[in-house]
Amino acid sequence: MTAPVVELEEVRVTFGGGLLSRRTTEAVRGVSLAIAPGETLGLVGESGSGKTTLGRVCLGLLRPTSGVMRFGGEPFGRLKDRRGQLSVVLQHPEWALNPRLACGVSVAEPLAILRRGGREAAVTRMLEQVGLEPALARRYPSELSGGQRQRMAIARALITEPRFIVFDEAVSALDVSVQAQVLNLILDLQAAHGFGALFISHDLAATRYACDRIAVMRRGEVVEIGPVERFYATPETAYARELMASVA
Repeated sequence: MTAPVVELEEVRVTFGGGLLSRRTTEAVRGVSLAIAPGETLGLVGESGSGKTTLGRVCLGLLRPTSGVMRFGGEPFGRLKDRRGQLSVVLQHPEWALNPRLACGVSVAEPLAILRRGGREAAVTRMLEQVGLEPALARRYPSELSGGQRQRMAIARALITEPRFIVFDEAVSALDVSVQAQVLNLILDLQAAHGFGALFISHDLAATRYACDRIAVMRRGEVVEIGPVERFYATPETAYARELMASVA
């Protein structure tokens, strides 16, 4: 049986409690979940529920205060030992694309960090996979449309062939028609590359389309988790039903 690409057991994240204040905030409270290779877990909940904090934990950017995190069935270890294996696509592609650099340079940057050669060929190959003309590598972010910039950001995230990707509100800033194109692109790329994914979003329509399972987060806890078909047909908790009603 294949091990989950990411697995959390009773993970907690507490902020505060420093020299100037004894007050602490528990942003993640006892979360356990597992994401298989090739699977997308949707993470939904109101603002401030802890979704982005949990995403940072899954990427190794934030160490849990307590609990266990595994990657591919093994202890997560040091972040530098996981370079190239984890990636993220954020809401605003401008956060991944340096406005002063040609897009191809930004897309190739993760390869430079890993000291890998063949960067120009890798960029060309990756742009073709995300549906962009390789010539766009010479353009600057300001010369591209919003959808093109997000495809560039996805190319950058995938160029190291990661095993796990966090999509944090990755389509929320796009027009509805472009959202559908990018969601289809993500599904096609996942089918081709087999990465596991955490899809954080407030958009329940997008999560229904893109995800295999849904986890509902409230006040730092995962209060419900299950297959997407069951969740949208008969959500189990009152809070999940409230979320569904808020977008009906």
